[in-house]
Amino acid sequence: MSLVEGFSVTHRRYVPYSHAHYGGNLVDGAYGLGMFGDVATELCIRTDGDEGLFAGYDNVKFVAPLKAGDMVEATATLTRIGTRSRGVAFELRVVCRATPDKGASAAEVLTEPIIATTATGTVVVP
Repeated sequence: MSLVEGFSVTHRRYVPYSHAHYGGNLVDGAYGLGMFGDVATELCIRTDGDEGLFAGYDNVKFVAPLKAGDMVEATATLTRIGTRSRGVAFELRVVCRATPDKGASAAEVLTEPIIATTATGTVVVP
């Protein structure tokens, strides 16, 4: 186990076109929050040997659009260690983006990832 501030876990996932909810193939912000829940679960398992429970978000910011066809990565970083609670910082980055103007299945690796969503939250472990 790695119960130290700064420890982080990252998940990477393709955003399927079936998740497009708005015009322009935009995906709702809940998609990223779902990834934050998954990555927080792994963080708790690795730090405390238990899935833990997500108590809540303190701050969520949707700073750039998330689109169907994106390849994204969600990172959870341990920021605070309490007796039973853990502070966690989250970041969702777009690392590849579809380029449909170049072809139906065309995509590109972004030179610089686009930060789409950030958040802070608290998890509780037994």
